[in-house]
Amino acid sequence: MADLVLRLGSLDVPDGGLVVMAIVNRTPDSFYDRGATYELDAAVARVGQVVAEGADMVDVGGVKAAPGEDVSPAEEVRRTVDLVAAIRAAHPQLPISIDTWRAEVAREALTAGADVVNDAWGGVDPELATVAAQTGAGIVCTHAGGLPPRTRPHRVSYPDVMADVITRTTALARAAVDAGVDPERVLVDPGHDFGKNTRHSLEATRRLDELVATGWPVLVALSNKDFVGETLDVPLDQRLTGTLAATAVSAWLGARVFRAHDVLATRQTLDMVAAIRGDRPPLRTTRGLA
Repeated sequence: MADLVLRLGSLDVPDGGLVVMAIVNRTPDSFYDRGATYELDAAVARVGQVVAEGADMVDVGGVKAAPGEDVSPAEEVRRTVDLVAAIRAAHPQLPISIDTWRAEVAREALTAGADVVNDAWGGVDPELATVAAQTGAGIVCTHAGGLPPRTRPHRVSYPDVMADVITRTTALARAAVDAGVDPERVLVDPGHDFGKNTRHSLEATRRLDELVATGWPVLVALSNKDFVGETLDVPLDQRLTGTLAATAVSAWLGARVFRAHDVLATRQTLDMVAAIRGDRPPLRTTRGLA
């Protein structure tokens, strides 16, 4: 298929454009920030900060991906929908994604102003794409290896991990279009760490150009993940360097959207890749001219 234009809410992403999707979690037990943005005021302030640092969109989540305390759909709605509404009021043009696998939560968040459903668990709720279509929203179709939400992989294996990624994500993308989602608002995500061990995630990164070659815009969620920590044998607070290395490689191989905790560092990494690639001029070029 020919490469598609990428549209995220009111944002049309130009050819060569690289999008930073900032993570804003309203969870008390987030693996990264340990609940720093759980309170509404803190979450809204975080949005203002990441926009100033160069975020192009924000991703709102109300349930951590890892196993933990059960979060009901009603509680997930409580955590996310008022934040989506507050972001929309403060930043009318900012694209917002809702990180959920539940159609009922997605519907409430999209009604409140979200633009994209970030389905990190690979289509476990078949109604999710229908909800996105009915509201004119986009959707992220993620490879999770067929695992149920909030479960960790155990001795998972693939004859060919990238072949499985391509098969599952493109099938989800086609199903979303069949449900009525605008093809220009559909993305695919190889799902680093989801249904994968560290070697799988490294291979998915190394072969990312194969997923890019399908023509669907590719989102990667690399930020501070376990595959980075295990590869370098570093704890959570020392994973930024490895994350940025994986970010640069993924951008060079054709990924378009980058879900990130460390927005400024990610923005600068992507701008540097774009400049090397010739898609973005340097902001200052005085060297050798004086």
